[in-house]
Amino acid sequence: MVAKAFLSLTEYPAFRRMIWKPVYEGLARYFKIHDWHFMNYGYTPGGEHLALTLQPKDEINRYPIQLYHFLAQKTPIKDKHVLEVGSGRGGGASYISRYLGPARITGMDIAKNAVRLARQHHQESNLEFRQGNAEKLPFDNDSFDVVINVESSHAYGSVPRFLAEVKRVLKPGGVFLCTDLRGPEGMEKLKGQLEGSGLQMISEENITTNVIDAIEKEDHIKQERIKQHIAGWMRPAFNQFAGTKGSRIHKDLQSNALIYYSFVLHKNEQVA
Repeated sequence: MVAKAFLSLTEYPAFRRMIWKPVYEGLARYFKIHDWHFMNYGYTPGGEHLALTLQPKDEINRYPIQLYHFLAQKTPIKDKHVLEVGSGRGGGASYISRYLGPARITGMDIAKNAVRLARQHHQESNLEFRQGNAEKLPFDNDSFDVVINVESSHAYGSVPRFLAEVKRVLKPGGVFLCTDLRGPEGMEKLKGQLEGSGLQMISEENITTNVIDAIEKEDHIKQERIKQHIAGWMRPAFNQFAGTKGSRIHKDLQSNALIYYSFVLHKNEQVA
C-alpha cells in the first residue's frame, strides 16, 4: 500500500485504532534488529547549527537522533521530568536520558512488545518505559515538566483527546514538544487542534526540507539494514515503511503532498 494512501486513511479514527497498534506490536516482536532503535524519518540541521558530537555506538542513528535533539533543545531538559508519548523502540528516550541530563524520562508506548524491547535495549538510571494509551495517559495531573511526541500523533484515534491528556499531565509552566507529518489539509487540521488545546502555541516550523535531506543522507544505512535483516519478498514494503530514497513518503515530501512540522506549546501558569 502506498504511503500517501495509507496516511490518508489515518483521517479516520476507527482505522487508526485498528491498524497501528498491531503494526508496531509485530515490528517489535519479529524484527529485533540490534541497531534499529528509531522509527522517525530523521533531520539534518541547517544554517549555523553545529553537528552533534555522538558516541561511536550512536553514529549509525545520527539522523533520527538529530530530530530528537532539534526538538528537545527548544526547552531546558536538564533536571526536568520528561515524558515521551509514543516512545517506540526507545532510542529517543535513551538519547535524551544519556545526553541531555533530565532528572527522569519516561517513555510510554501502546505496544507492549515495543516497551519490552526498549527495556531490553536501553537501561539507564534515569529512564523507564511503560505501556499506555496516548488518549488516556496513566499518569497523575501535573506530573511532567516536558512532554515530547515525535512523529506519532498521526496514529492516534483522537488527537484532541491526546492533547487534553498532555495538558492534564503537564505541570503549570510545562512545555509540549511535537513533530509530525500530514498532507496540507491534515496539517491545517492539526494546527487547529493544537491551537484549540488550551495550550499556548510558542512556535511552529516547517522542517520538510530538513527531513528530506536526512532521508537521502541516511538511505545507505536503511538499505543495508533491510538487505541484512529482511527477507527479499518483504523488502519493497519495508522500503516504503522506512521512507527510503525514492519511496512514496520521500517523493510526497519532495512534492509537498506531505509536509513535516515541529511545534512548541506551553501550559500557562495557574493563577492563584
